[in-house]
Formats: sequence, structure tokens, C-alpha cells
Amino acid sequence: MIREIITDEEILSKPCDAATAADAAIADDLVETLLASDEAVCLAANQIGETKRIVAYLNEAGRPQVMYNPRVTQKLKPYTAVEACLSREEPTAVTRYDWVRVSYEVLVDGELVERKKKLEGNAAQAVQHMIDHCEGILV
Repeated sequence: MIREIITDEEILSKPCDAATAADAAIADDLVETLLASDEAVCLAANQIGETKRIVAYLNEAGRPQVMYNPRVTQKLKPYTAVEACLSREEPTAVTRYDWVRVSYEVLVDGELVERKKKLEGNAAQAVQHMIDHCEGILV
């Protein structure tokens, strides 16, 4: 189901709860909402009103990737980015890292399975932005 993007700072500023395999429907809605948007390249579950640690982003091929409970475990090459956000009106300057290693989970046969991934460039920036959302940090 395509959901409305949340702009309420009270909801967006709360750290999200850990996601479980039972939250698969939220992940599905997140992907549908992401694909329905002409402006979005990534979304976090709290942006559709669900305070769970689930994020989705479009990879280089334009395909949606879902991460449950993502966290940055290593980061290199800091830089200042000016980011826009669907949940905010004004772009904001923020420190990002051009290279990150992320630990996260994916849903496989109804179970969450741990994965790790190295990301660079736009994908790294998008995932860092979404992890900030999971932490209740608004740019």
C-alpha cells in the first residue's frame, strides 16, 4: 500500500524500535511508497508513520533494496553534503562519509538474516540519511 509521507517532527524525532520478521508488511509498504514517488531515492519506515528500523533505497540499477535494523560499522572519507528530505522543507548541511560498511538484516524465508555491505557515493549517502531517520535524527 502506498502511504503518505510523514512530516510530523514529533514522530520523526523518536528513535525507532528494532524491526522483526513480523514487520514484513511495513517493508512492502515502504517499497511501494518509494517506487510511487518521483522525488524519493530512499525512505525510512518512520517517514510512512511506522517507528521500526526499516529502510529502503534505490540501488544503481533503480531497484529497491530493503534493510532491516541497519547500522554503520565503519566509515571513511568525510565530506559535507547539503541534503533535501521529503519530510523537511529546507535542505540542510550535514557530514556524510563517501565510503561506509553497513550491517543489516534481510528477510529470507520468513526469517531475518544478517548481511554486511560496503557502500560508496550516492548509495552510501542515502543509507546514512535513512539510518539517521531510524535514530530520530532529522537533517
